[in-house]
Amino acid sequence: MSAPRNLSRAAAIALTLTAGPVWAHHSFAMFDNTKNQTISGVIKDLDWTNPHSWLDVVATDSTGKAVTWGFEAGSPSTLYKAGWRVSAIHAGDKISVTFHPLRDGGPGGSLLGATLADGTVLAAMARRP
Repeated sequence: MSAPRNLSRAAAIALTLTAGPVWAHHSFAMFDNTKNQTISGVIKDLDWTNPHSWLDVVATDSTGKAVTWGFEAGSPSTLYKAGWRVSAIHAGDKISVTFHPLRDGGPGGSLLGATLADGTVLAAMARRP
């Protein structure tokens, strides 16, 4: 077998082995990245999981009904680098969340940042120097 063919096969195998994680990651097309919205409510839960953490917030809609909003965030390490601490965020705490909304209008979105009741502002990602 020729050297170029061996090189081609090796490259194909390498691409196949490294492409798996890319295929496993989902698209962010469900979020409208051209819009930012903000809601205020109380924290229901902060689920620190990989590859994405989730923040659930209960807010009152225009009719007075309590609605649970779900926000997809970065990994726990990404949130930690941005200043988030599990010890500082508790169920029942007041919070204001800024996010890219779901395209279908559902109660949720992609987390951009949050402001806690004490005025602490938390971004979804750490800023690079």
